[in-house]
Amino acid sequence: MTNETILSVRNLRINYGSKEVLKGIDLEIKRGQVIGYIGPNGAGKSTTIKILLGLEESYVGTVELFGQDISQGDVTYKRRIGYVPETAEIYDHLTASEYLSFVGGLYGMEEEDIDVKAQKMMALFGLGDVYHSRISSLSKGMRQKLLIIASLIHNPDLVILDEPINGLDANSVTVFKEILAQLAKRGKTIFYSSHIMDVVEKISDRIILLSDGKIAADGSFEELRSQHSEGSLEEIFTELTGFNDHKDIAYAFVSAIEGGKA
Repeated sequence: MTNETILSVRNLRINYGSKEVLKGIDLEIKRGQVIGYIGPNGAGKSTTIKILLGLEESYVGTVELFGQDISQGDVTYKRRIGYVPETAEIYDHLTASEYLSFVGGLYGMEEEDIDVKAQKMMALFGLGDVYHSRISSLSKGMRQKLLIIASLIHNPDLVILDEPINGLDANSVTVFKEILAQLAKRGKTIFYSSHIMDVVEKISDRIILLSDGKIAADGSFEELRSQHSEGSLEEIFTELTGFNDHKDIAYAFVSAIEGGKA
């Protein structure tokens, strides 16, 4: 394991019209770290990810990946990234085998290497029987597993995950969490964005909380817990984001279900 900086972000800002979405983000992420990137809706999480992937260019500030300023036009850094989006348009008319062959080819892999790796990864993730099945026939959980495999097949150095466990059953989630731990041990960097606090709490060795376009907290779960009165990550989250009305809202909601009874 080295102390190599994988991602460096300095004074990252972006506006959408008159709305300032990111308000000066500073980050430095090292090789092998598992980063939990959390925040309420509208905090700027997805915008950050779009910038890292080169999908959003209208930002101010500096973003360096693998020591390369991504604004300089050289996109070779993207070959070192794996990405699972929150929602993905996937080619339903292809088979799983054809889809992974297509993705691996985009990353410059040889066809034979793709097939060997894909079959092994599919089998280990419980998808061996559907390797030659059309994606349109797969369940939501199977499709999500396929997206995860596609994001990892080229052995990326940085894996960016946006709500990656949507649709996975409990056993698959357990396997996936262990996969992330093993990747980190091998020097891969994981950037994990999610609203599922208990998963983020368990897998992350560093948690970054974004609130209103700014970093509100940055540290290990133990460090965050020692700095705040609440215990779980979910409770720390509500404390730092100032959202303390959940019980009152839930009570009023249930009262509305019952016909407005107090």
